[in-house]
Amino acid sequence: MLDIKLIRSDPSNLRNGLIRRGEVDFADPTVLAVLQNAGIEAKRTKEALEALLKDPSQIKIDKISKLEALDGTRRNMLFEVEQLKAERNKASQEIAKKKAAKEPADDILARMKEVSEKIKGSDERMAEVQKSLDDLLLTIPNIPHASVPVGCGEEDSIEVRRHSQPKEFGFNVKDHVDIGTQLGILDMDRAAKITGARFSVLLGDGAMLERAIGTFMLDLHRQKHGYLELITPFMVNSASMRGTGQLPKFEADLFKVANTDYYLIPTAEVPLTNYYANEILPESKLPVKICGFTPCFRSEAGSYGKDTRGLIRQHQFNKVELVKFAHPDTSYEELEKLTADAEEVLRLLGLPYRVVTLSSGDFSFSSAKTYDIEVWLPSQKRYREISSCSNYEDYQARRGNIRFKGDAKGAKPALVHTLNGSGLAVGRTWVAIVENYQDEMGRVFIPEPLRPYMDGKTHIEARKPLS
Repeated sequence: MLDIKLIRSDPSNLRNGLIRRGEVDFADPTVLAVLQNAGIEAKRTKEALEALLKDPSQIKIDKISKLEALDGTRRNMLFEVEQLKAERNKASQEIAKKKAAKEPADDILARMKEVSEKIKGSDERMAEVQKSLDDLLLTIPNIPHASVPVGCGEEDSIEVRRHSQPKEFGFNVKDHVDIGTQLGILDMDRAAKITGARFSVLLGDGAMLERAIGTFMLDLHRQKHGYLELITPFMVNSASMRGTGQLPKFEADLFKVANTDYYLIPTAEVPLTNYYANEILPESKLPVKICGFTPCFRSEAGSYGKDTRGLIRQHQFNKVELVKFAHPDTSYEELEKLTADAEEVLRLLGLPYRVVTLSSGDFSFSSAKTYDIEVWLPSQKRYREISSCSNYEDYQARRGNIRFKGDAKGAKPALVHTLNGSGLAVGRTWVAIVENYQDEMGRVFIPEPLRPYMDGKTHIEARKPLS
């Protein structure tokens, strides 16, 4: 959540941020006028956003107008209440003097009662306005960092670097579904029978490979990168979902447990980040680095028809998550380190990948800057996201009241910056290994770092069917 004080002092910063994210009404007359003058079609494109940013002061954004109106109303009401309370305090002093002088004070008591009733009514109305203001703030996304490229989608993202060249195969490559089915390590049909579409069953070496990948990642991040491993609940309450930004905007993407305040976690980011909610961390301990290996549950609302085949987009999948609580002065350095930690998994597994900086209209609601790490999938002849590494600055910390404090005398608590990233998505890593390490005989080569977790095996061969 953004700081209302900063919005009040510099509303242009929020206006620019919302325009960069594409959070404008392209049917609004102020938007149409600017785009018509520039000869640009009124639709959400990078060119349109750049035109609007040349003179953003002309652009009307309803959320900002509503925010300013509510904040103004609340401040006026606060001033009135303070005046009434000052009047009540003055009356109390007068009553005390009257009583000391043994003089009647009925008229003053009556006036004080009337003032107290006005204060009560004003407090109730102000609480309603404050709730409306808070609810509106919860719907406003984070402001993109200055280094984030302006754009609307992945086509506007900027490639930062690549590692390793995709392998040239001397045969027709298969996708992970065909390979896994033929080897007897992946069963989509029986998973659909058990539950429904977008679920899977891994068998034998397929199940062992999934477990090996997750354990390898955890061991790397614990032992080499210094993260503290946590095993958290797989269900969280609505306060935790609000803290990390899933609620209220993305409720349709969540699985809610009926007749409870609990939700299945869409990512370990939620319980890990909220672990320190309403706490003050010692500044000397920053950055605090924690990680977890959990299942993730997503309804994939609005994604019907996308990646319906295989393991790319499932309702349930496993992921290793990395979370940092950093000092505001060093959080962008920590973002680079966190991204490097996630990249090392792919380097050690020998998988080709690239890193891109997501454009301003293509990253998550709560993020200020995001790098996507994308792994090469031979069957699709393209890079696919396997990790998103983000700096949320103090956006989540303000929602969750996560602060730090120095040891110096008189030091005041301040909000931390929160960061997270997949280290990595385990199912997509499984897909990348199966596809990149397939051979002409239909086997899958096991990367060397995973062999100790797979009884020393070098290859996955066809599983003997049940007799």
